[in-house]
Amino acid sequence: MGKAGIVYNDNKPIACNTAKDITRYFKAAGWDVVLATGVGGILGYSRPELPACYSKIENMVPPGFDADMAFAVVLGGDGTVLSACRQLAPAGIPILTINTGHMGFLTETYLNQLPEALSALMEGQYTVEDRVMLTVQVIHEGGLLWEALSLNEMVLHKEPLTGMCHFEVEIGAHALVDIAADGVIISTPTGSTAYALAAGGPVITPGVSVLQLIPICPHSLASRALVFSDAEPVEIFPANRQQLILVVDGNAGCYMLPDDRVRVQKSPFSARFIRLSSPEFFKILREKLGWGLPHIAKPTSVELP
Repeated sequence: MGKAGIVYNDNKPIACNTAKDITRYFKAAGWDVVLATGVGGILGYSRPELPACYSKIENMVPPGFDADMAFAVVLGGDGTVLSACRQLAPAGIPILTINTGHMGFLTETYLNQLPEALSALMEGQYTVEDRVMLTVQVIHEGGLLWEALSLNEMVLHKEPLTGMCHFEVEIGAHALVDIAADGVIISTPTGSTAYALAAGGPVITPGVSVLQLIPICPHSLASRALVFSDAEPVEIFPANRQQLILVVDGNAGCYMLPDDRVRVQKSPFSARFIRLSSPEFFKILREKLGWGLPHIAKPTSVELP
């Protein structure tokens, strides 16, 4: 009949048990099922003695997850979703995200709605929303040292974080921008509700073709968030002599030496999210982050005589 995938967080018993249940459900309908854990999408932290520890972007796809796969079900929280996007975006596989975690900002539905969700999947009653991802690369002496896919953001900072750094940032063909701050963030619209939001950046609705640059605790009142076209690549040159660390989606990092640079650009791969109903971004902001809730002192309408 078809081929489906399941990516699950094997540290959560409920995700493991649900993966087994979904496998039986699809196989009973005559579908082939391939399973993988979200661990395969975790890039791993480099160490000072091993500054580059990574797998090439195209090599992150798990065995059996290929063009014949109609979709994959992802079981976990936001961390598992981020890992699954790195694993499946290069193969172009749409994912239905089921929340078995806590916040679940990136998940589409919940376990108590699983039967209806699986039925909709089998019947093809869904749409696919593409989300922009970033290709993040560290360049050392003109060659590629490290790379990763990012759905949310990349962050470059000193260890420990509370230490002033100096950066020169080049966006497209524009002149270099000098930034003195604890670190810098390059974020996608999806990531605008993650670290970027906590660092004072604006919320950007999905589908807007922009990225944003955010200094972390800048040493100048003039250094503020900058929103720019996602068609423009970004290069970041550390202007200080200390070793820095690059972190992608809060998950993995690469140590950077003073002469290295970071290259960030819109990836040719997109995260493909299955939507069972029309996406309602403002509703998610309201439910997950409390944005736009009615004020307790909201005035009522009064008829004038």
